[in-house]
Amino acid sequence: MDRRQVLAYRIAEHGLHRSTRDVADLAVVRAGLQDSMRDTALLAAVARASSVSPESLVDDERLVLAWTLRGAPHYHRRSDLAEVTRALIPLDDADALARMLWQRKELAATGLAAAEVVFTAATALRKVVTSEMTKGAVSTAVTKLVPPEFSRWCRGCNATHIHEQLMRIAAPLGGIRLVAGATPATLAPLEGRGRMRTKPDAPAATSVVESYLRLNGPASPGDAAEFVGTARAVVDRTWPADLAEVRVDGKVRYLPAACLPSLENPPEPDVVRLLPPWDPFIQARDKALLVPDPARRKEVWKMLGNPGVLLAEGDIAGTWRTKASGTKLVFTLTPFGPLRPASREAAEAEAALVAKARGFAKHDVTWSVS
Repeated sequence: MDRRQVLAYRIAEHGLHRSTRDVADLAVVRAGLQDSMRDTALLAAVARASSVSPESLVDDERLVLAWTLRGAPHYHRRSDLAEVTRALIPLDDADALARMLWQRKELAATGLAAAEVVFTAATALRKVVTSEMTKGAVSTAVTKLVPPEFSRWCRGCNATHIHEQLMRIAAPLGGIRLVAGATPATLAPLEGRGRMRTKPDAPAATSVVESYLRLNGPASPGDAAEFVGTARAVVDRTWPADLAEVRVDGKVRYLPAACLPSLENPPEPDVVRLLPPWDPFIQARDKALLVPDPARRKEVWKMLGNPGVLLAEGDIAGTWRTKASGTKLVFTLTPFGPLRPASREAAEAEAALVAKARGFAKHDVTWSVS
């Protein structure tokens, strides 16, 4: 397979042909739809579902927002959250330590078993969060209940707080969700939460890996591990069965065998979409496949302030940014190369959908040169 065929497969699997009306039916929601700044989840839904409003995610009782994969906030179907949470239970101390990501040194410095640290924090969070509370209030209260090694001095807040990533990975284990649409960030107990589970669930962890391979395959074990937020050795232990081995531009990659016919004969990728930063399509970890040119990759994935991407003509064809000006949302679209007039026209139509979803009465589109 070459990368163009892989991209055509992923465009279809991600629902970017916009053949679904109901947000809850989107494959990216079933897998977990990340939310962050600039209406990420909302705009990812706009790119995929034919009927989306600002309330489509926040007010849908079938959906729930929680810190899950990599400790990032994700929308899940409420009926799926229990299995997702089981997949987050560390298989062992190495898994727990790996899930701390950028704060693993702090967790290792406690000298305690990493899994014990996570469950101790989860227990404290569960005790504190019995009703809706702002994240700051929760952090203040939990910090008083956990050992001092679990906390750090925060210069911005001029206070000592529990480690941010520790709180994020412990919260779902403690039966805690996020309140969708709340500002500042607000936590709440999950309705009807049962007892806290501490026993690892390898099949649930395998299901998360399989979901990644289905949406973003063919992919490598290392790609899947980075997406899950753990070590490659952990993913090796939860690697799904019934996978097809595929060579993509000469490299061995994998996807569920049942998906092989779709990969071999994907629909024509004749869609134009404005994908927001952190959209599931660009959350795939094989960035060199998504954007082969290293200079272009630096334009898409920045240290701070990622742009959105323009998907057109079967490829990532550029970037886009917006700036609010009163009641108008101004778009700057920057293609990586020449686009057909029909693609430019379709991109401007997508800009109108984005502006409407974000609540702007007017919008304007400017094309710039990369």
